[in-house]
Amino acid sequence: MPLGLIALAVGAFGIGLTEFVIMGLLPQVAADFAVSESTAGWLISGYALSVVVGALGLTAATTRLPRKPVLLGLLILFILGNAVTALAPDYEIALVGRVLAALCHGAFFGIGAVVAADLVAAEKRAGAIALMFTGLTAANVFGVPFGTFLGQQLGWRSTFWAIAAIGVVAMIGIAALVPSLPLPAERVRLRTELGAFRSGQVWLSLLITVLAYGGMFGAFTYIAYTLTEVSGFDTTAVPWLLVLFGVGLVAGNAVGGRLADRSVDRTLVVFVAALLVVLLAFAAFAASGIATAIALFLMGGFGFGTVPGLQTRVMIYAGGAPTLASGANIGAFNVGNALGAWAGGLGIAAGLGYTSPLWIGAGITALALIVVVAAAHAARRATPIEAGTESLPLPV
Repeated sequence: MPLGLIALAVGAFGIGLTEFVIMGLLPQVAADFAVSESTAGWLISGYALSVVVGALGLTAATTRLPRKPVLLGLLILFILGNAVTALAPDYEIALVGRVLAALCHGAFFGIGAVVAADLVAAEKRAGAIALMFTGLTAANVFGVPFGTFLGQQLGWRSTFWAIAAIGVVAMIGIAALVPSLPLPAERVRLRTELGAFRSGQVWLSLLITVLAYGGMFGAFTYIAYTLTEVSGFDTTAVPWLLVLFGVGLVAGNAVGGRLADRSVDRTLVVFVAALLVVLLAFAAFAASGIATAIALFLMGGFGFGTVPGLQTRVMIYAGGAPTLASGANIGAFNVGNALGAWAGGLGIAAGLGYTSPLWIGAGITALALIVVVAAAHAARRATPIEAGTESLPLPV
């Protein structure tokens, strides 16, 4: 295993931590800046929107540059953004810091996935991408609880200083361990990268990402309410139950990456179908504590088990210009997050109860399953758009 993959995973850990840890610290931040929690919530939603902008804008702006220096530059932006947040004298400056950190998010994962794939043999590329994304899953399992605890003990700003320090470690690791990979023999132009979007399969891949991730996060965004108001757990049990969900993420990411190396589309069909079954069962049996605990683990496993396949699929059909499409797919994950949270919130606002996000998430996942089956069927009769994609695993 190339050590450069570990360095990429450390970067993914820091970026995942800065995205999710704010949720546990939001009351402290709101109180510190004397703003309402809904206003403070823009530190989350503003981050997500900025991820989409960075995933497309920064990735497009750096397509002709060597990837290793770009990754280092993105981490400098990440460190700066978290330092600004930690030092912010008011809410507006904190939001600026969040936006700066978010701009690097999509581009780092998009470019990092391409670099990870290039570090290993073709038949191991999905697994390499999965290893990089292990940093993101570890952020949810270990980083968020520790970051929340640190913020509660030493103040929320200490958490963002710790995240900035992780960014420094990741930057040193990438500088030392990731080789300076040569650019393609023919320099990739922005027009070539944009040409990847002429592929209908690229668009289908992006749509699958939005729907599959939207289904899971439609259920997960309001999971604390489901656990306490429906399943009957005490609020003190919620963090431990979320760790169980996070363990599922780690297991699903590892298994999904291995299986996607054998067959991308078959893996996606199986995992999305399994996620649909889990969400339906969770909604039906949410009043049972045991069923809820099992469903949380399986929801994390099957939900995040799609990530290596989703990221690999879009790169396959982008052909010889995968960087921008890879970044766009990271943006699609965040669009899915926003879609799921919005749709689940509609159910609660309509008075349908705290299981409604689960039913709504299942509905979105059902749409994802329809699209992935249709895309897989179409893929059997088509080939990737660019010559040279034979170096990538075909999704059959």
